[in-house]
Amino acid sequence: MKVFKKFFLILLLPLLAFASVHKFYVTVTNIAYSDKDDAIQITSRIFIDDLEKTLKERYDIAPKMATDKELKDVDKYIEKYLKSKFIIEINNEQKEYTYLGKKYDNDVVVVYLEIPKVGFSKIKTISATNEVLTDMFEDQQNVVHFKLAGKKKSFVLTRSNNKGMLNLE
Repeated sequence: MKVFKKFFLILLLPLLAFASVHKFYVTVTNIAYSDKDDAIQITSRIFIDDLEKTLKERYDIAPKMATDKELKDVDKYIEKYLKSKFIIEINNEQKEYTYLGKKYDNDVVVVYLEIPKVGFSKIKTISATNEVLTDMFEDQQNVVHFKLAGKKKSFVLTRSNNKGMLNLE
């Protein structure tokens, strides 16, 4: 029996070592125009554990997201954090967006934002500055996908290169 335990441990140890070797930090944000709503609609996918760690560090709270013990006003903190780290500019003018809410998808929180009544025909450029989680994780990458007026463009934004722009002209 003792030999079996040692054998099992020898087999298990390398698996455990490789399971935690590489942790990657990434968010994915989609920015699109809804003709029906005349609105810029934004969805952002953020790993729950990374966002929780950031909210705890920044606001000294225990979010406990996606659990029965979730902080009652966690949405307020998510919105506050996003508004300090995620900026949308249309024609070089910063635009306010509305935080619509969130949902959980396994280990990811999907956040919904919207800029209503944008008057799309007047938009020449749209840009996103995305510093979400870059203050906490040096290797953080924020992928941003623009899809507007049949034009698509994607960016991988980092701490040192945090802004991407789509020219619609």
